[in-house]
Amino acid sequence: MSRGFGTVLVANRGEIACRVQRTARRLGYRTVAVYSDADAAAPHVHQADLAVRLGPGPASESYLNVAAVLDAAARAGADAVHPGYGFLSERTDFAAAVEAAGLVFIGPPAEAIRAMGDKAGAKRRMLAAGVPCAPGYLGDEQDEARLNAEAERLGLPLLVKAVAGGGGRGMRLVRRADELAAALDSARREAESAFGDGRLMLERLIAGARHVEVQVFADAHGNAVHLGERDCTAQRRRQKVVEEAPSPIVGAEMRAAMGRDAVAAALAVGYRGAGTVEFVVDGEGQHFFLEMNTRLQVEHPVTEAITGLDLVEWQLRVAAGEALPLTQQQIRFDGHAVEARLYAEDPYAGWTPQTGRVLHWRPEDAGLRVDHGLAEGGEVPPYYDAMVAKFVAHGRDRADALRRLRRALADSPLLGLRTNAGFLRALLAHPDFVTARLTTTRLDEWAERGEPMLQRPAPPEAAWSLAAALLASHAGWRPAGLASSGLTLACDGERRTLRAPPADCSVLGWSDDGRVRWAAEGLQRDALARRDGASLHLALDGEVFVFTEPTAGARDVVEDASRACAPVAGVVAQVLVAPGDRVQAGQRLACVEAMKMEMWLEARVAGRVRAVHAAAKDPVAAGALLVELELDR
Repeated sequence: MSRGFGTVLVANRGEIACRVQRTARRLGYRTVAVYSDADAAAPHVHQADLAVRLGPGPASESYLNVAAVLDAAARAGADAVHPGYGFLSERTDFAAAVEAAGLVFIGPPAEAIRAMGDKAGAKRRMLAAGVPCAPGYLGDEQDEARLNAEAERLGLPLLVKAVAGGGGRGMRLVRRADELAAALDSARREAESAFGDGRLMLERLIAGARHVEVQVFADAHGNAVHLGERDCTAQRRRQKVVEEAPSPIVGAEMRAAMGRDAVAAALAVGYRGAGTVEFVVDGEGQHFFLEMNTRLQVEHPVTEAITGLDLVEWQLRVAAGEALPLTQQQIRFDGHAVEARLYAEDPYAGWTPQTGRVLHWRPEDAGLRVDHGLAEGGEVPPYYDAMVAKFVAHGRDRADALRRLRRALADSPLLGLRTNAGFLRALLAHPDFVTARLTTTRLDEWAERGEPMLQRPAPPEAAWSLAAALLASHAGWRPAGLASSGLTLACDGERRTLRAPPADCSVLGWSDDGRVRWAAEGLQRDALARRDGASLHLALDGEVFVFTEPTAGARDVVEDASRACAPVAGVVAQVLVAPGDRVQAGQRLACVEAMKMEMWLEARVAGRVRAVHAAAKDPVAAGALLVELELDR
């Protein structure tokens, strides 16, 4: 059945919107972007033929507003909608509404989304289809007593998962019995907020597991194939960090078995289009069904790299009624591909989300594929996912791909806010990653025990010297601390006074694009530096350091224990106290959500609540005062 269309609205933002637009335009389709106020100047808006505003910054008022998206399609004359991933991509009501409006939904049928979106129901279907599943509780009884009883039956550790969940949202790991109640409450609250459905399921945790998923494709003519597997074991807090294809632990026999099960899973729900069947693999190499993501995945580029195929093109062709371009026997795999997700987060401070203005970002110099939706001068807002870019390296083998990826991450820094780039380079070189000994919980275990690679790197001596040399040599810089005796600089809590310019370092050139050529100890080297007011952002040897000159005469400010302030820019998720309430040290006061992460503010001292300055759903800036206490004397 042919379903012709000529104009595609991409109901998403950022790197995925840019990526879908590129293929659609290459194939001759007109493209329509949608945007929130926070994204008005974003690259995905300017890259499209037409763009339509949806609403304010918060996703609930813009990208998740089905009526606004359909109205944008009507106003722009779109006759097809591509959902990307995240937001509305796995919402049954959205797929149905698109079809009801007479538009082509570039994704699976609404019924298939419904079947796989209900995680408990999906597992029941998989069991009926002979696909292996991990033990769990999939029942409709959701009272606390039943969930506690089922948890005791399954044993610990276990996972609490939102029935309507996805992307790690509504999922909590429970290792001890006393953690269960809080995990159930937190998962249910997040699930209701993200999916409008607070139902939960329980699943026994497969200890020492790896996460391996299979890319599947099906058409409307009864054809279904798999395009190999991807290994997504490197995760923090159930969020993927690095993905690769093929998996370093999967051989030909295992690939064939997982491929058969993945295709069986797709056929069991009458699937059409691109989908990903996710498995957990235990230490014995046995695989168990986790869930099916009824959309394109963030990590689809590694599959494209080793197959030479454009998966968005396949999506468009299948949505137009064409048969799959290749049979299973015609699909070939070449080399190895690895993808690293660049997150706007601080891995050395509990993966805390970061927002702010992008001072420097020129990934076209990376020498490999970089999917992103950023531009210099643009803002990274707090309302959406922390992932801002993906670096994808394809090599003749795994070692070749890893070498290329590490170099690209070092050569293409993002300046202006903290990212996980330095951590990614360290992870890609870690023996446990290089030898494929990671498990899905290893990164969190490293964080718990203070693994050195999760401790903030201190600026090396060369960075201090170069910062002083740059500030001393820049004609427009007249810092208060610069005198014949030296220059006082601070970085990550450390303060030093250095000779300016330093005797052991000289700046040979500092171009307008931030590139620095400098010399020390007889060696010439490259770096990258950008000024931002009183700060100097310096990228050196794959790490980024921010140097500032403390204001002359300023004294260190002692943090006021009576003030609870927002740790990052975000949205207030909960306020648990009111004026007049008495609180104890360590008691939770409020919760701020940013980039899919909840951060709790706790009372550092005992006292009485003097004032509350925010309510649930209020947007807040980093450092904004939320709760004031009157301390006990």
